[in-house]
Amino acid sequence: MNPQDAVELVRHSLFMSMLIGAPLLVVGMVVGLVISLLQALTQIQDQTLSAVPKIIAMVLALVFCLPWIAEQMIDYSKRTYTDIPSVVSRSDR
Repeated sequence: MNPQDAVELVRHSLFMSMLIGAPLLVVGMVVGLVISLLQALTQIQDQTLSAVPKIIAMVLALVFCLPWIAEQMIDYSKRTYTDIPSVVSRSDR
């Protein structure tokens, strides 16, 4: 395995981790922003008011996105395993 193959493998894995984590992070960010606005408008500064809705929203997003996340992870794993022979044959040269 040459350095270019290693860099490409790391790049693909980082991209896949960002792609898989993005839906949950976006939901958490949006819910946190809405709760922060509500807290600023009502001047209620309770920590559980921001934590509980975020947790519930992120769990619901996980349940909703789990089939897609699993499909992406399976596709990535299949692609990685099928690319192993080509990477090994390139390193033999």
